[in-house]
Amino acid sequence: MIKQILGKIPRKPSKSSQGNSDGEGGFNDGFSLNSSSNTLLKSNSVSSKSSGSGSVGSRSGNETIAQHYTNQAKKSALLSGSMMASTVYEALPSFRDVPSSEKQNLFIRKLNMCCVVFDFNDPAKHLKEKDVKRQTLLELVDYVSSVNSKFNESAMLEMTKMVAANLFRALPSSNHDGKLADMTEPDEEEPVLEPAWPHLQIVYEFLFRFVASPETDAKLAKRYIDHSFVLRLLDLFDSEDQRERDYLKTILHRIYGKFMVHRPFIRKAINNIFYLFIFETEKHSGIAELLEILGSIINGFALPLKAEHKLFLVRALIPLHKPKCISLYHQQLSYCITQFVEKDVKLADTVVRGLLKYWPITNSAKEVMFLGELEEVLEATQPAEFQRCAIPLFRRIGRCLNSLHFQVLTEFHRYFPI
Repeated sequence: MIKQILGKIPRKPSKSSQGNSDGEGGFNDGFSLNSSSNTLLKSNSVSSKSSGSGSVGSRSGNETIAQHYTNQAKKSALLSGSMMASTVYEALPSFRDVPSSEKQNLFIRKLNMCCVVFDFNDPAKHLKEKDVKRQTLLELVDYVSSVNSKFNESAMLEMTKMVAANLFRALPSSNHDGKLADMTEPDEEEPVLEPAWPHLQIVYEFLFRFVASPETDAKLAKRYIDHSFVLRLLDLFDSEDQRERDYLKTILHRIYGKFMVHRPFIRKAINNIFYLFIFETEKHSGIAELLEILGSIINGFALPLKAEHKLFLVRALIPLHKPKCISLYHQQLSYCITQFVEKDVKLADTVVRGLLKYWPITNSAKEVMFLGELEEVLEATQPAEFQRCAIPLFRRIGRCLNSLHFQVLTEFHRYFPI
């Protein structure tokens, strides 16, 4: 009875609670800093884990886990500036300084700490805090690499939340946005480099180690590295930073190999990127890297080839010869095409006719690339398949012999000596 009476008495709000009400006292999913002690509150880390899990469990089916993480990442980015202005961001104890029984809890706290997103457009801003976060990220990479016990569901939730908070973002405006789609020179302008790369690189390394770790149970991890998570990774392939695309290529390949349940979805999602590129925008920075991944995937296709894979060749790979900026990814495309012919020789006729369909008329540099690819395809073609496409093929060869461009004639005689 006394507790009920005391509970009704209004309490004077403290300074810390006022700060929380103003949106400056907490980060996404319960991450908060105590301005008086300048350390992470252990209780807040524990409560964030439970509240984060509950929010995921109580969401409607229309909001996926990755979308939830993305929304929280946006909140973190918006709040980080005002938060850092009023609090101190300090390092947590090292894993070496705590007993084994506390390492799991410390791991969660460090993950929550690294959900803070800093502004790297101003190199002179929050230098100390950025260095603390970088060192913490390096510790997390070491921990994931050396752990000798299976990651539980709570740890996976926090790991994917931290990765999403840092990686899933709006990409900087591309140089190619204002250019014509007929760009053929890849080095006309310097690419846009990501200013936050000193942190992003470590987050990518963390994600790679997490996916590749033998302690990561694919059956459990697929709940968090789900379709939405994969889609957001694929969106990042449009980054102009080559370093980022290289990491994405390696990580997506690992995900494809480890999560068998995601394989059809990943192939379909890449198909959709190609369709948008071919038939609408003709602008994308990561086509070459996606084709490198597919080259490895095609190499592992079982025989006989499924109808789905043959449709992918006809509807996506062959039409990729249409864009005028093919020089940016032709080497990888040619490899994928040749892999299909080597897998199933009956596809040679389809490939040759596809090349003839998209054969360039006025672009001599592109025609030279087609001649080189045609040579590789014909080397893998059997006599029976060659006879089917011989007539249209020799018609095109005749036009090449009559070309007025010296480079086409030179390359033709190099590839097809007569």
